[in-house]
Amino acid sequence: QVQLAESGGGLAQPGESLRLSCVGSGFTFSQYSMSWARQVPGKGLEWLSGIYSNGTDTSYADSVKGRFTISRDSIKNTMYLQMNDLKVEDTAVYFCKIAGTNYWGRGTQVTVSS
Repeated sequence: QVQLAESGGGLAQPGESLRLSCVGSGFTFSQYSMSWARQVPGKGLEWLSGIYSNGTDTSYADSVKGRFTISRDSIKNTMYLQMNDLKVEDTAVYFCKIAGTNYWGRGTQVTVSS
């Protein structure tokens, strides 16, 4: 069955970097566009970034543009989110998703605090 597994979250100080990974299985990873989103407890889901199946076309929310970079390695069935210059307001649970479907990972917690 389709599975998405995020990893790479943790605790970082403001200004530091983290790289999230999302490994997909149970589907042909290379054929699907993918995306990242995050959620703060008590708030709605915020879409962050998307990447097309070709790995070249990407898009970003204004809140992360210039700081976060999405990429993918279809050989490894893995999508990444490089997060630089982290801010306290980036604290959230981060999820990956197969675009256009209701398949989500379980999420990974990112906490940014001094």
